[in-house]
Formats: sequence, structure tokens, C-alpha cells
Amino acid sequence: MTISAVEAFTARFAGNQTSPQLLGANKLRDDWNAAGLAVKSQSFGRETLSRFLENKLGVAAAGVVALLFLSAIFAPFLTPYDPLVGVPTDRLFNVGSPGHILGTDEQGRDMLARVLYGGRLSLLAGFVPTVVAAVVGTAIGVTAGMVRGVVGTVLMRFMDMLYAFPAILLAIAVGASLGPGLNNTIIAVTIVFIPPVARVAESATRRVVVQEFVEAAHLSGASKLRIARSQILPNVLNDIIVYASGLVGIAMLTAASLSFLGLGAAPPAPEWGYMLNSLRGSIYVAPLGVLVPGFFIFLTTVAFNLASDALREAMDSRL
Repeated sequence: MTISAVEAFTARFAGNQTSPQLLGANKLRDDWNAAGLAVKSQSFGRETLSRFLENKLGVAAAGVVALLFLSAIFAPFLTPYDPLVGVPTDRLFNVGSPGHILGTDEQGRDMLARVLYGGRLSLLAGFVPTVVAAVVGTAIGVTAGMVRGVVGTVLMRFMDMLYAFPAILLAIAVGASLGPGLNNTIIAVTIVFIPPVARVAESATRRVVVQEFVEAAHLSGASKLRIARSQILPNVLNDIIVYASGLVGIAMLTAASLSFLGLGAAPPAPEWGYMLNSLRGSIYVAPLGVLVPGFFIFLTTVAFNLASDALREAMDSRL
């Protein structure tokens, strides 16, 4: 806002003999617009995006996540090697070897190819459990927060019972009971993440359900389902999205842990956790090769956590 704009508005307003209280709303708006003093409205989504882009670390983390997704999708175009086929004479090549920039594993398979294709399974094992847990946990938490009484108490006490177990131990118990395999790993991780999401949703629902606009919806005769869809969900969704975004990296780490223990993706699937397990016997022969899948697990988890923190700050207007 320049000084000339302020002076122009002041002069125009001073020259107007009509009382400010009698100015029409449209005329007053035109005066402010002409002087360049009007504040443009901005949607919540656009404001969140603007605040997120101001966080350089969060943008960099989101860029790393996007790069990982693109490399997994376009893996066939980034490497000529088959991740499942190896050359016995090319076993345990070091990182930087000619023709194998990340070396080879214990069966002579190209590590770059296995890392790129393995990103598909690892990212899938991180996103699918998070999305499913967010949907189921939100439904349980919103229901418990609105209904309360016996139904709400039973739902949340069951969630508390699951939440009492350490996450990794519960995942191992469920994974061991279901057996190895990527699908069973996804189910195990999903069961682990439903209780904390339900707790967040229930807490946010209890905070919203006592607001006046919810009481007004009740008095208008709206059904509980309609109130939950139109009044509760829009006001608790931000908390759930922010919390769930931070679970993606943890889900990937948990799935990799199950694969490392032999409860995840079955061999010879190129999954990062299984790659760590298969290479651990070669740690003294080719230590850098063992670090490759571990580095990508670390990088992906940190990137998701940093992006989640940036998203939380962008969606919270108080920060």
C-alpha cells in the first residue's frame, strides 16, 4: 500500500459530504478498492498452500517424496536390469562399480534396479495402511465422540486395548498370526494404526460437538449422520490429515521391520526391508551395499516426517 493510495482515499473521503454511516455498502467497497486498500479473500486451501511453500525445508522434503514416487513409477525407464534376475559371476560388486552404480547383491542382481522397483512395494506398504487406518479410525472416532454412552465407551475401550501394546510388537504379533506376505503386512500395519487415528478423531469430535453450530443443527432436526457429514467431519478433517501424513513414514518403517524379520514381502521381491535382511550376511564383504536399502528407508521416513511437520504448520493459522 503506497502513500499516494492512502492520500487519494483520504482526499476522496474528506471531499464526500455524506456521513460515513449513510454510505452504501457497495460505494464504500468501491472506495476501498479504488484506493488499493481492500483485502482480497483467500480460500483455506490456497492459504495453506501459500504457507506451505514458505517453508523451504518442507518444500524440499515434499520434493524428495515426489522424486521417490516418480522413480518408482518410471523404474523400467531408469534401469535396464531386471530386479529379479542376477548374474552369479557379478556377486557383491561395490558401490560405484562399472555398469552397477549402486553395486550388486549376493545373487548378482543390480542394486539400483532393486531399489527402484522396491520403492513400489515400500511406498505401497506405507500409503495403503495409512489411508485405510485413517478412514476406519475416523469413522470409529467420530462415532464414539458423537454417540458417547455405552457404544462410544465400548468402541474407545477396545481401541485403548489395542493402543496399549507397543506398535511394533502388535504388528509382529498380527503379522506372525497371518503369515508372511505383503498383503498380510499391510493388514498388520493397518490394525496397528487404527487406534491412534481413532483417538485423534474422537478427541477432535468431542471438541467440535459442543459448539453452537452443532447444537443449532440438532435443533433444526438434522439426523446424526447428516450432522456428522456436514458439521463434524469438515472440522476434524484437518487434524486427521495432519496426523495421518506423519504416519506414512512410520508405516514404511514398520513394514520394512516386518520384512527384515521375514514376516513381510516374500523373496525374491525387491522390498527394502527384505533387501536389508538378505544382505546382512555380506556386511563384512560389501558394507556399502548393505547401507543402500537402509539409506532409502531413512531418507523416505525423514522426508515424510519433515513434510508432515510443514503441513501441520501450514494448516494451523495460529503458528
